[in-house]
Amino acid sequence: MRAGVVPVPDQLVFEVPTVLGFSVRMSTPRWQLIVCAKHPVMFGHEIEVAQSLRTPDETRQSRTDADVYLFYRQVGPSRWVCVVVKKFGDGGFVITTYPTDSIKEGASIWVK
Repeated sequence: MRAGVVPVPDQLVFEVPTVLGFSVRMSTPRWQLIVCAKHPVMFGHEIEVAQSLRTPDETRQSRTDADVYLFYRQVGPSRWVCVVVKKFGDGGFVITTYPTDSIKEGASIWVK
């Protein structure tokens, strides 16, 4: 595991601080749902997901839910990892994550 990514036992893949000042958790059951049913292409990319939260290139707020943020980190020419997070209280959790070729609409909250 790389610096800044804190592995947490007992049903968590990781917990990592974000540039927005709150920590995000990725539970083992959520990770399994993402890589088995939603976006199998993300299997084995836990490190990239955690890095996208810790050091994104851009973060946007959802157009439909003010408590949902999209963290983008470029991983290649015209390729990003997007991590969708729901914030609640002092923390948040990953709703989903996927590769994308464009940054979606929404208010830009943080830019590298």
